Amino acid sequence: MRAALHVPILAWCAGIVATALLFLSPVHAQQLAKRLILKDGSYQLVTKYEIKGERVRYYSAERGEWEEVPKSLVDWAATEKYEKDRAAGVASPEAAELDKQLEAERKEEEARSPKVAPGLRLPDDGGVLLLDTFQGQPQLNEIRQSGGKVNKNTKSNILRATINPIASARRTVELPGTHAKIQSHVTRPMLFVNIASDSDTSSSQPQQGSTAEPALDPQRFKIVRMQTKEDKRIVGAIKIAVYGKVSQQQNLVPTESEVLSGSNWVKITPTSALSPGEYAVVEMLGKEGMNLYVWDFGVDPSAPANRDAWKPNPSASQPPSHQATELQKPR
Repeated sequence: MRAALHVPILAWCAGIVATALLFLSPVHAQQLAKRLILKDGSYQLVTKYEIKGERVRYYSAERGEWEEVPKSLVDWAATEKYEKDRAAGVASPEAAELDKQLEAERKEEEARSPKVAPGLRLPDDGGVLLLDTFQGQPQLNEIRQSGGKVNKNTKSNILRATINPIASARRTVELPGTHAKIQSHVTRPMLFVNIASDSDTSSSQPQQGSTAEPALDPQRFKIVRMQTKEDKRIVGAIKIAVYGKVSQQQNLVPTESEVLSGSNWVKITPTSALSPGEYAVVEMLGKEGMNLYVWDFGVDPSAPANRDAWKPNPSASQPPSHQATELQKPR
């Protein structure tokens, strides 16, 4: 009976080992990967490949999945030469050039996804994120944009006009609810902003020595302290004079802002600790005032954990290109 079970158990163990090898972490897999060189000079990092008719099926070491390319696109001579040189320990000009390209791509990706804490990088597709610390662990929280509603304060403005016919009208910009979804547990959080611009800054020339496309103005983004009233938060006020001039009022928080080197990310840090309460990152539009769409957050050291926080994962494999390196997104 034992002899009969011996072979199936060995086969089962072999299957487990084979499966584990197949799903090696992409970082380790890239170290062991072969290069399937294409005729246009590019290549794919693969752990294995097979030819099926007129197509080549390969397992991508970068994306961890099976993919296909037409057989006619593969430069077989260059692929075989690279593997022979690699096996012999010979650094051919082609292999050296490919290594150089790979290193340049790695540096470019790191520039798009700056590291902000051990095991945490910003995503390469932009957004607005808050770097928090919860129970001693650094965490990144994505802040969603909220549209401010303009309250015309009709009753108040009618009363003021009755008392003083030439008084200006005042309207408030409000967000529903008394608390933001994202709460910072530290009183001096770092905020990172990388969004597309429709303002004049988008047509500026790139900064010298920077890989970022537009020249960013780090003063474009500010933090405002919001006033909580009843079931809403007031971001600011809009004043309309009788002769038509429109002005805005906000409770701005003193901040330090800088563009992270080689990227489109702007880091915003309060110059001093923030009092517990509700805040928002706002975009200043020059003479047009403040964008009514803001990114709201709160400061509350006793708040529960943020539900969708991105946590450090030092042993995590390199994710696909649409996610940030070393960043574990919530499932």
